[in-house]
Amino acid sequence: MPYKIESAPNGAKFDSKALFKLSYGLFVLTARDGKKDNGCIINTATQLTSSPCRIAITVNKQNYTHDMIAKTDAFNLSVLSEEAPFKVFEHFGFQSGKNVDKFAGCETENRTANGILYVPKFTNAVISCAVVATVDCGTHTMFIADVCDTVILSDAPSMTYQYYFDNVKPKPAAKADAPKKGYVCKICGYVYEGEELPEDFVCPICKHGAEDFEPIK
Repeated sequence: MPYKIESAPNGAKFDSKALFKLSYGLFVLTARDGKKDNGCIINTATQLTSSPCRIAITVNKQNYTHDMIAKTDAFNLSVLSEEAPFKVFEHFGFQSGKNVDKFAGCETENRTANGILYVPKFTNAVISCAVVATVDCGTHTMFIADVCDTVILSDAPSMTYQYYFDNVKPKPAAKADAPKKGYVCKICGYVYEGEELPEDFVCPICKHGAEDFEPIK
């Protein structure tokens, strides 16, 4: 039987918000399938071993980039720095590569040796990887990959979730004439404004579903 926490130490109530204390980075994950390039925002990437040099990323199965990596077994991870503006998250996280070309209009093509694009601006490093194993995590897939190449782009500090929410993400505008109606993601804090949250809604930041949203009080 899987282990499940029913209560916290000393009889305290279990609080899922404790998971918010875990540190997360923010990254642009890119892949290439044939002549198609795409990228998305992810927040789960970690080094597993140093010899061999191996990392793991977790990607929502609804992301187009997920399918590209599953098919090609290769990806680049652009590590976002604190210099990244909100427009980077809008561009790579708030729209799908199934509907738009996220690299259309790029003045130059910045590719690593594996032929995959990376984001040269607002990032401090690029990590090129080859997938060696996958783990089905339900809504997500964990890709375990060998690091094939790395490039340092700047000395700017890496973007964290906390820095993003404190300094980058715009604060919801207050309405003077009526109380705000909407739902907030319990995982990352993203706010959906509206009377009803669609049952199939997926958070554009952390990719969790409607079940992880609660009404704004």
